Amino acid sequence: MSRRFGSVRARATLGATFVVAVALLAAGTALLLSLRSSLTGQADGQAERSARTVAAQLALGTPYDKLSSLDDDERVVQVVDANGGQVAATEDLERISGAGPSVPRAQEDTVDDPSEEPGQEAGEEAGEKPGEDGGEEGASGGLGDDSAEDSPEPGEIGDETRFGDGSATVDGDTADYRFAAVDVRDPKKGLLTVYAGASLAAEQSAVRTALTVMLIGFPLLLAVVAGVTWLVTRRALRPVEDIRREMAAITAAAELTRRVPEPDTHDEVARLARTTNETLAALETSVERQRRFVADASHELRSPIASLRTQLEVGVAHPGLLDVPGAVEDTVRLQRLAADLLLLARLDAGEGPVAGARVDPAELAREEAAGRPEVTVVVEPGETGPGEVAGSRGQLGRVLANLLDNAHRHARSAVTVTVRGADGQVVVEVADDGDGVPEADRERIFERFVRLDDARGRDDGGAGLGLAIARDVAVRHGGTLTVRRTPTGGALFELRLPTV
Repeated sequence: MSRRFGSVRARATLGATFVVAVALLAAGTALLLSLRSSLTGQADGQAERSARTVAAQLALGTPYDKLSSLDDDERVVQVVDANGGQVAATEDLERISGAGPSVPRAQEDTVDDPSEEPGQEAGEEAGEKPGEDGGEEGASGGLGDDSAEDSPEPGEIGDETRFGDGSATVDGDTADYRFAAVDVRDPKKGLLTVYAGASLAAEQSAVRTALTVMLIGFPLLLAVVAGVTWLVTRRALRPVEDIRREMAAITAAAELTRRVPEPDTHDEVARLARTTNETLAALETSVERQRRFVADASHELRSPIASLRTQLEVGVAHPGLLDVPGAVEDTVRLQRLAADLLLLARLDAGEGPVAGARVDPAELAREEAAGRPEVTVVVEPGETGPGEVAGSRGQLGRVLANLLDNAHRHARSAVTVTVRGADGQVVVEVADDGDGVPEADRERIFERFVRLDDARGRDDGGAGLGLAIARDVAVRHGGTLTVRRTPTGGALFELRLPTV
């Protein structure tokens, strides 16, 4: 069970269902309360109108047997005197229970205890007083004497209407009512209280109907929400499952040429698929590059090792024929190649410049040009000079050395190094007066173990790693390394590094 509900689809379905359930519960509760309040308000209005109608008739001295509303089947009316004795009541009214008002009468200062509210029991039997079964004060609600300061004057009706819930038994049928109590002073009988009740049957029926509909409809609605959410999330997550399945197959088969399916949408899943394919493409390129690197390194190492072994074997068999200079040359070539491979491995591992270190490219160019008579260094003046760059002095020195070695191999007579500042960058240009680099090869020469046809000879030196190392170092220092032609047709390598 925990594994099943651990899926994104299950959690989304549970979350959506829970949120909708809470919203429906809150809305249903508010609806029931609002419906009950509205219907109770209507019952209050009906009860108050009946009570004041009877009170108005009593204020005018209408005889008790002539009072209207006493024969209304939907309302019950009871009139009691100050002592709690019943004066008049609706026809067939047998008993009133719990009809005490929720607020005190006009002349009282405090609210009576609900157990002592008026009108708790009343009947038509002779001598029976309302409230004998339900409260010690009776239906009068604990009225004070007629001399109370707020008591209505003879022929007047009290301004205050008190409301309360109760039940009444009429002709053997007991039902719930909403009661309104109004005080009136009869010119003959003195202070009277009129209790009029409006039936709550309509309210109870409406609330029960609404509650029944909610109890039946809400579970069905939640089931629909859960089902729709389950299906929608299943459809939305289907591409993710396809991506996962394809990635698992690629991992198992180690086939980096394969790609995950990209849905024809513009949502997050489509972007995930595109990013995954880009990662696979980058990984494929990296692995292929590594394979080529190992193969090329093995090939480059094979030749000098075989040559050195041959010379040593000849020297062992015929000491007089040992080519010591050739052996030394092959050993030096192996040493340089090993150093280049080690540097490339460190660069591939993410080795970057030392934080906080600064290098003056103009000074570095003069140092690398020292001992090379064909090299001329030109530093163009500026307001603040070319400036300094952040980086590794050793790695940037290796870049200039590789560029100068490459220019020396292809120059006819002269190599020029120009250092200048431009747009927040230091530009170092290495130009030769050779034949230049064909436009089609200007990017290929920066690949590892790539040498043009005229540089494949062993005597020319180089394994095709110098320019690749130079560009890798330039990129890791936040710069660029490009090549173009000089005005005289030679090669011009341009190194750009940001200043600090």
